[in-house]
Amino acid sequence: MPVQPSLTASAQDIAAAAQRLLDGELAAFPTETVYGLGADAENPQAVGKIYAAKGRPSNHPVIVHIAPHGDLSYWVSEVPPEARLLIDAFWPGPLTLILKRAPHIADTVSGGQDSIGIRCPSHPVAQALLAAFAAGKPNGQGGVAAPSANKFGQVSPTRADHVKNEFPDEVAAGMPVLEGGASEVGIESTILDLSRLDRGAGPVLLRPGHISAAQIEAVLGVQVFAPDAAAPRASGTLKAHYAPRTALELASDARLQAVLQGRGLPAGKVVVVAYAPPPAGLDARIQWQQVPADPARYAQALYALLRDLDGQGFARIIVQAPPDNDDWHAVNDRIGRAAAAFTLDTTDL
Repeated sequence: MPVQPSLTASAQDIAAAAQRLLDGELAAFPTETVYGLGADAENPQAVGKIYAAKGRPSNHPVIVHIAPHGDLSYWVSEVPPEARLLIDAFWPGPLTLILKRAPHIADTVSGGQDSIGIRCPSHPVAQALLAAFAAGKPNGQGGVAAPSANKFGQVSPTRADHVKNEFPDEVAAGMPVLEGGASEVGIESTILDLSRLDRGAGPVLLRPGHISAAQIEAVLGVQVFAPDAAAPRASGTLKAHYAPRTALELASDARLQAVLQGRGLPAGKVVVVAYAPPPAGLDARIQWQQVPADPARYAQALYALLRDLDGQGFARIIVQAPPDNDDWHAVNDRIGRAAAAFTLDTTDL
C-alpha cells in the first residue's frame, strides 16, 4: 500500500486552487513524484506564466496531468494499444506517456512539437485538484500543465515548503501551494515515447524513473529502447539538470578514497554523501552524510537532502557514485545531470 501523505490540503484550499487555475493563474500542488507548478494546459497565456516563473526555455515541453476519469482521447490524436496496456498497469502513477498531440491542443505544452506528454498522478491531493479543475471546464476535460515547481535546472521540490522558498514573490502575490506531505517517490516520473510507433520507433525510454524499463517490457512484451536522434524533446532530459547551487561532484570509489586522504579538496568545508558510515579519523574539512543503500529510499530522500545541504555553506557536495545497474538507473540519471552542471577541478595528486 502506498504511504499516504501526513499533511493534506483542505477541500476549501483545493477548491480555491482549482479556481485559480480556471482564472488563468498558477497553482502549485503535490504529486507522488515531486511538487508541480501548474496552469491550465489549454490556456497558452497561463502556460506562459509557468515558463516565466521558472525561467524555462519555451521549447522545453511540460507534462499535462489529468484526473483518473479524464478522457485521454481528448488530448491525443491516437491512443495505441501499447498505451492502453501501460495505463491499465501503471495509472494512476509515475508514468508519463508521449503520444501524438490532438490538433486542437496548442503546442505551448509541447515546446512546439506535434507530441504531448500526459500522465495521471496517484497523489490524492493532485487527483482532487484535477477533478475540481475539470469540473469547472465547460466540457469537463481539464488538464493541468505542470513541470516541477522549481527554478529551471535546479533541484525539484518534494515538500510544500520547498516550493514556497523557491517562489516567494509568486506566493506573496497569491499563488496557492497545496500541502500534501513529502513526496512518496521523490524523483520525477518515467517518460516513455509512444508517439512514433507507426514509424517503427519505440517504445523509447526518454527519462528513467520509479517505473523501470523492465516493468514496462514485462507489460508490453517488447524491448524498450534508448533515445535516438529523432526522439521528441521531453521534460528533464537536458544534460545539466536537477542541480543544487552548491557545486556537486559525482565521485568514483577511487576518487572518494583520494578525498578521504585529503587530496583534491577545494578550499573550505565539503560534505560527502555516501552509503557507508563515516570512517575513523575523518579530515576536519569533511562532513559525512550517510544515505540509504536502497535505490527507492535513496530516490525518495535525494532532493530534500540536496536542498538541505545547499543551505549549509559547503564548498562542494561530493556524492559517491551509485551502483551502475538497472535498479539505480533513475538515481544515476538525476545525479549525473546534477553533476553535469559543474566543471570542477578534481585533481587528487
